[in-house]
Amino acid sequence: MEWRVRAIRGATTVSENSVGAIREAVMELLDELEGHNQIDHDEIVSAIFTATRDLDAIFPAAIARERPNWDNVALLDLQQMHVEGSLKRCIRFLIHINTPVSQLEIYHPYLRHAKNLRPDWSLAQVSATVLPAVKSMRR
Repeated sequence: MEWRVRAIRGATTVSENSVGAIREAVMELLDELEGHNQIDHDEIVSAIFTATRDLDAIFPAAIARERPNWDNVALLDLQQMHVEGSLKRCIRFLIHINTPVSQLEIYHPYLRHAKNLRPDWSLAQVSATVLPAVKSMRR
């Protein structure tokens, strides 16, 4: 196996601009990330979080820092560029990780209204998890 730096992307939306709503959304997003990928936190190079300009109650990275094993990860928050008509109350992340896993095996979580940002990945990830299970059932 050859180790490489891989990028994991993900996004979610928040119901309102409050600490509680942002915390809930970020925790759900990171739970989804960790639940579907084999993450060794020592192998995370960095994580960049962006938030749309309508979210300013708390930094998403501050929430990530509260999680077990995230205290030594290099984290950065940025404001997402505003584009008229774009998805509102959206938090995105880009995580760089050292891993032997191929890019095709990585699960990129897009939750809530952010699922519409990458519908192609949602379908690909469903087929990647469902098709092997269906094939093994046929045997």
